[in-house]
Amino acid sequence: LLAVFPGSMFSLWTLQILHDCLHGSLLNKRQQKFIFGTVKRRTLQDAILFWGSMPSVFGYYLYLKYGHLTHHKSLGDPKAASLEKLFDSSSKEFEDGDVLFVAHRMKLKGKVGPKFQVGGREITMSISKTGFNNWREDKPFWNAVVFATSFMYERFMLMINDVVVAITGRNYFFPNKPIEFHQECAKYCRCAVMVRGLLWKMAGWKSLLFLYLSETLWSIPPHPACAMFVTNHGSNVDDGGGCIPSSSTYAGRWYSLFTLGTNYHCEHHDFPTIPLHRLGELRKIAPEFYKKGSNDNVFRIMKKAFSKPEFYACMDAGIQHM
Repeated sequence: LLAVFPGSMFSLWTLQILHDCLHGSLLNKRQQKFIFGTVKRRTLQDAILFWGSMPSVFGYYLYLKYGHLTHHKSLGDPKAASLEKLFDSSSKEFEDGDVLFVAHRMKLKGKVGPKFQVGGREITMSISKTGFNNWREDKPFWNAVVFATSFMYERFMLMINDVVVAITGRNYFFPNKPIEFHQECAKYCRCAVMVRGLLWKMAGWKSLLFLYLSETLWSIPPHPACAMFVTNHGSNVDDGGGCIPSSSTYAGRWYSLFTLGTNYHCEHHDFPTIPLHRLGELRKIAPEFYKKGSNDNVFRIMKKAFSKPEFYACMDAGIQHM
């Protein structure tokens, strides 16, 4: 029960605070050196991202470091938002890190990945795509169960993969990425696994179960935060017939506090460097650019999202709305 609340809320808050750090809005923007002028801004930001993501069972660090800023750059680009491209890429950064999440619940263009060579044969293995292929249109309960199953299973396997990376020094899901990527993965996984081991020794295996549930439950129904998570990059259509690749969830002041401003996702993509506690003000400053009202029903939103999956971030929106 503690993992449902407040554990899941604190996990989401951790992600949002680290996310602000990545965008440069956590620390004083006018200050370039910290701790009595001994630590540069970039060094402190990197340290907060690295150590601030622990303890966790799979964490947010690698996504934030290699996949979030490129997500802002590549949002809706079908060439970047492909599972095959993501896993086969030789770039140090992910082309669009959010593809790792949305593949469980949204339509994507392109081929599937990752691919492995087993016994001279190439095998494609995707937990997210396997789960998504079992969705049934207009069956929201079934789809929600399939999503929760594939999502939580994948997160469990990521925890196992961290141990593999910590031992071997290589992330085999991304065979073509440069050595710098694998070195950073290995450094993080070794520290994260060590912290988990210490936590298990001090508090027992239930402490890791608590972290696992806290880090996953806010992403799946019927958790209220799931509503903004599964709809932040859909293919909604405005009054003029245009497709909107980012959306916010306005369910009142307490919901905004509960999600620590993560629900203001459209505002964040419009102004990525605005700190989390100021995002809600943007709708007051420029109300003509944002949806009116604060009475979104989060359960109705989830039902709609799991009834009929949309294309990710208006990708092929013409097909979606034919």
